[in-house]
Amino acid sequence: MTTEVTQVTVEELATLMKKAAGVTVDPHDLARRADSTFAEFGLDSLGLLGIVGELENRHGRALPTDAERCKSPRAFLDLVNGALTTGA
Repeated sequence: MTTEVTQVTVEELATLMKKAAGVTVDPHDLARRADSTFAEFGLDSLGLLGIVGELENRHGRALPTDAERCKSPRAFLDLVNGALTTGA
């Protein structure tokens, strides 16, 4: 477990989408279409739940329950990075 707070980047999210859900997304496309829904990228709620679990394990803390309900990459990154920064 690390105490250093890092921000989850678009690139890391794209990697997690591949690892946790088997969904391959170009990080540049993900950044360009950050307000699109996860469904448009082929990621379902179970895949998003896997990403949340991976991030919780990596950072050693629970993320807000709303994280698994985010509809877009931008909303997810804003919520997760806010929680990691504040420790909430």
